[in-house]
Amino acid sequence: MSELPDTCSRCRWLRSVAKRTALLSTPEGPAGLIAACGSGYSVRLYFYCLAEMTSDAFAPLPDLANTLLPHALEPVDDGAHDLSHLQRVWANVRRIARGDGGDLQVLLAATLLHDCVAVEKSSPLRAQASRLSAEKAAALLHRLGWPEATIAAVAHAIEAHSFSAAIEARTLEAKILQDADRLDALGALGVARTFYVGGRLNRAFYDPHDPHAEHRGYDDLNFTLDHFHTKLLHLAEGFQTVTGARLAQVRHARLKRFMDEFIDEIGG
Repeated sequence: MSELPDTCSRCRWLRSVAKRTALLSTPEGPAGLIAACGSGYSVRLYFYCLAEMTSDAFAPLPDLANTLLPHALEPVDDGAHDLSHLQRVWANVRRIARGDGGDLQVLLAATLLHDCVAVEKSSPLRAQASRLSAEKAAALLHRLGWPEATIAAVAHAIEAHSFSAAIEARTLEAKILQDADRLDALGALGVARTFYVGGRLNRAFYDPHDPHAEHRGYDDLNFTLDHFHTKLLHLAEGFQTVTGARLAQVRHARLKRFMDEFIDEIGG
């Protein structure tokens, strides 16, 4: 077995996983599975290992998940768009689909590949991310021999899920994925992800001179709190499915409660 790098905590975690994972005893060894990233760990191997360990998270289609997970995310250090995000979105998808229906094969493929092209939140190309992901997903599914109609359904769901792209969701699966992804931007998780992204992009929590933006425009490129006003507090209004809309109201209330308490603690 080839040695894994030991340059960061994830590498050390991967090493411990590798000892328990039959995937690494294949003839190619880990070198044939990996795509190294700048921090020294093997993202591709990381997802092979995690797919083996967490297939229940993508029930009832774990085999499809194992096929697509190595292609799901680019080697970018973004904890707001990682495997746990995919797991949460899939859990939301299944919750919505139980009430509203939908093709689970299309939904799982779209869930796993909806962020397969990484574009930084601060990039001027951010609005193109879902289109780029849809194109990459379609090419992958074509190589895997999927029917063209199914590929088109997956690609549309991916392209329409993005808030910044502002593309109308025309199919039930597209509406479900859009709702499921947006649920992860609401509630306690939405708060956590928002401040995580703000920290990654070196944004201040809020403008100490004008936290309510009473004498300026909202500026969520510099102040994380402003993002609640520019996007998060409006998300619940646009849900497309009956189940998704009901879940969104619960999480919206949590988001609003956090914001009220945050404002109180910084001095009202």
